Amino acid sequence: MDEQDQSIKNLLKQFQEGNISEQGMQELIAWYDTFENDPGYTDGLTEELRHKNKEEQFNLLRAKIDSQRKVSIWPKLMIAASTVIVLSLGLYFIIYRKSPAAETAFAQMEQFKPGGNKAVLTLSGGQKIVLDDAGNGKLAAQGNTTISKTADGKVVYGRESSSGAVMNTMTTPRGGQYHLVLADGTGVWLNAASSITYPSAFTGNTREVEITGEIYFEVAHNAARPFRVKSEGQTVEVLGTHFNINAYANESAVATTLLEGSVRVVSGNTSKIIKPGQQAQLKGSNISLREVDADEVVSWKVGYFDFTDADIQTVMRQISRWYDVDVVFDGPATTETFTGKIPRSFDLAKTIKVMQLSRSVKLTVEGRRIMVR
Repeated sequence: MDEQDQSIKNLLKQFQEGNISEQGMQELIAWYDTFENDPGYTDGLTEELRHKNKEEQFNLLRAKIDSQRKVSIWPKLMIAASTVIVLSLGLYFIIYRKSPAAETAFAQMEQFKPGGNKAVLTLSGGQKIVLDDAGNGKLAAQGNTTISKTADGKVVYGRESSSGAVMNTMTTPRGGQYHLVLADGTGVWLNAASSITYPSAFTGNTREVEITGEIYFEVAHNAARPFRVKSEGQTVEVLGTHFNINAYANESAVATTLLEGSVRVVSGNTSKIIKPGQQAQLKGSNISLREVDADEVVSWKVGYFDFTDADIQTVMRQISRWYDVDVVFDGPATTETFTGKIPRSFDLAKTIKVMQLSRSVKLTVEGRRIMVR
């Protein structure tokens, strides 16, 4: 056995035992990707046998992945390098198994590119500024506040001036996201299909904004002027903190997740104070608390889909918003769940290929509509 043979066998053994390093995993991926064309492994094999042997190697790796997933190692691996190995190995698996109809669906999905910095700013007089088309520098003046677009692609309101304050609204479409800095210095990140209405300058004893969709806040601390966020059925009250609100109309609950500080969630006569790592879920008039992985909740802000045992409906709602596609379910949904971390920079075809490692999801494409069977 030559040195390369022994090295690969060692890497496979490490992978099977769950203690492979990130560098070792990258080497294993590189070996797998070149397996068919490496005469050291394929001499004397027909093309069919080369494919078969490669698929057997994939099945070996996939079986280990599945076993790791059952003992909750899978999310840790995905956060490291396993996103790459799932994609790399999954591509081969699908190429050798998918039908001509599936090939056509993937080809059609390649046209659906990931979202980006897109938003519309609506000023107090009704004027609309399409921010992805606007140049850098001064965009407008509202009262005594100047609004600018920076070179790194965010909108910033100038220092507060209590005179001449008016209401503005920023809205992102499906396939859009944007970063906004309010006049008090509060940072706001809008996910796709979201909006925030806010004053050009805060006056009075409180700072109030109203939102739809999903928005992450880093609130500038001001103990004398609490910050309040109004969304469907609730108000979140803070002094200075980092938190995320998911208030999409098609989600089962309004979810407020705290990363830092302390917030109070109020709905009618009910209120709850949540701590970092907790999420308040509002369903009807009931507020419940649960422990969550806050980094997973805000993964969209740093460019990832991050799922842990998510059902297909939850996954496809996020995909629909980010790739600006409609999703229709046809027939009973799979009961399998999805766990993994996928870059939002992937086009739709790559994202779906990763998901289809479950083998239970079948897709067809009609225009901008995806049929899930």
